[in-house]
Amino acid sequence: MGTGKVHKGRNDFPEDPTDVLRSVLDLAPAGEDAATGDLLFTGETPPQARGRVFGGQVMAQSLMAAIATVDEERGIHSMHGYFLRPGNALLPITFAVETLRDGRSFSARRVQAMQEGKTILSLISSFQDPVSGLEHQSPMPTGVPDPESLPSTSDRLGRMRHPIAQEWSWARPFDIRHVDPPIEIAPDRREVATNMVWMKTFSAMEGNANLHRAALAYASDYTLLEPILRRHGISWVRPGISVASLDHAMWWHRPARADEWLLYVQSSPSAQGARGLSNGRIYSRDGRLVASVAQEGMIRVPGDLQYRVKNSVQSLLLKGASRPRR
Repeated sequence: MGTGKVHKGRNDFPEDPTDVLRSVLDLAPAGEDAATGDLLFTGETPPQARGRVFGGQVMAQSLMAAIATVDEERGIHSMHGYFLRPGNALLPITFAVETLRDGRSFSARRVQAMQEGKTILSLISSFQDPVSGLEHQSPMPTGVPDPESLPSTSDRLGRMRHPIAQEWSWARPFDIRHVDPPIEIAPDRREVATNMVWMKTFSAMEGNANLHRAALAYASDYTLLEPILRRHGISWVRPGISVASLDHAMWWHRPARADEWLLYVQSSPSAQGARGLSNGRIYSRDGRLVASVAQEGMIRVPGDLQYRVKNSVQSLLLKGASRPRR
């Protein structure tokens, strides 16, 4: 089984994949927008096999930009973001932070993540001073195998020569271990709308509670749409499949460290109109519910009605073009 240790001896990927996360969360201040007064930050993107910015990355960076403008004792407790355009991994990202409110116990920030003057993610986050109050939580599932007994992604995909398999195996900063049968290659024949994974960074991370919450937002975008694919017996390598995150919401309930094992419990209540909704609950190993997540994604599969209509129209056009004129 996988060890979760830092990778050694690979020249084409970082020796410690967690360095990727440390790097992308380290934003550079870029002054102030003269017209709006928004505080500006810039961030970079590591190389991506598909050339697109990972959604979890731009969310986490947006949160780090917001965090930099709020008193350190105020912890982030919620965020709501819309993915408006795909991000180009070759271009830097500018983050413009607008102060919406600074109250006695809450602060709110709006962040626009932009490339070439166009917004790729629009996100609002809220912060709160520590306070006591009513408390309850949904229980953690029982009978879940320990992460040490499960294979890592690199154990399963590391020898495949496909660039995406290599990236998932060696460049991701999180060690992700599926409790359910993985669906990267083969579909789940059970057709259930659930999914569970253990996850943590490969090595220890320094930083305060807000940094670990931003890191958790990064990881929360992994595997969240898999319950939808599982429900319909679809794997990630299904020819012609198109998947994209449309929005993402997250609520942090209790402190947690991104470098300790966390159980990510996921389910999908509905899919319709080429969109699917997934919900997630993230638990610490000792059973505390540390965060809740919701995301709607676009999922287009060849054979859907829109694909059949599109292909039929293209076929008719091609037939028409091939007919001799009278």
